Amino acid sequence: MARKFAIVTDTGCDLPDSYYLEHDVEKIRLGFTMDGVTYGEGETDDPDVHEFYERLRAGSMPKTFQITPPQAAMHIERRLKRGEDVLAVSFSSGLSGTCESYRAAAKSLLESYPGRKIFVVDSLCASLGQGLCVDYLVKKADSDATIEETVKYAESIRPHLCHIFTVEDLYHLKRGGRVSAATAVVGSLLRIKPVLHVDDAGHLIPIGKAMGRKKSISALVERLKETQQLGADDPLFISHGDCPEDVEYLKELLKADFGDRTIFVNEIGSVIGTHSGAGTLAVFFLGTHR
Repeated sequence: MARKFAIVTDTGCDLPDSYYLEHDVEKIRLGFTMDGVTYGEGETDDPDVHEFYERLRAGSMPKTFQITPPQAAMHIERRLKRGEDVLAVSFSSGLSGTCESYRAAAKSLLESYPGRKIFVVDSLCASLGQGLCVDYLVKKADSDATIEETVKYAESIRPHLCHIFTVEDLYHLKRGGRVSAATAVVGSLLRIKPVLHVDDAGHLIPIGKAMGRKKSISALVERLKETQQLGADDPLFISHGDCPEDVEYLKELLKADFGDRTIFVNEIGSVIGTHSGAGTLAVFFLGTHR
């Protein structure tokens, strides 16, 4: 059935461009600067993802910035002008001020479009965790749900959208204040790899550690098995920071336990990758709790 409203989200969700086109989702580009060049809304196209991570590995230090209320308003208003109500799904407020930009845009636009509805959902998710949230909401909307029913559904699944990830290099987590300098140095020397998740408030939280890369990947799967609450049609999403070989190893482990379940894979984009670094590997799924 025809969808009753528009869905808007930002590139913090790390979905591929083909997804936005196929599912008619409005995309807002988050921005960053790298080597003196600004990327984002109305700016230069992002570099190829592999190129981005090669530049990170070579020592480039990008900085990110959130979308502004005028940028959010431009995309929301595009849909309002088409006579559509709008559901905006934002990158976690625990990691960015982007959600507040959506809310400010919605407040200003409702004054000019009093007959329309605009709802902002703080996903409290990041990367393909936000992407998984968007995917569930797209499916709900396409089932002939109203915008109010879809917002209620978003609130019901949000505490169950699990993010489990590990990183190859602790430097970027140290730079972002996620681990201490001492932990980063010792961890790098001893090959200790942290296992982290995104909590109910949308913050990155360490939950364990493993000795070496393969053990850290196995730890992701064990955590998934402990907390998963997957129905027959619920997918698994994987995002990665330019480490396709590790993705294949993770998929092998998942298929051993979950058979032919749909596994969707995409790269971590430049904005999230600025903070997580090359070699990050994450799995996202519906679980009993985060």
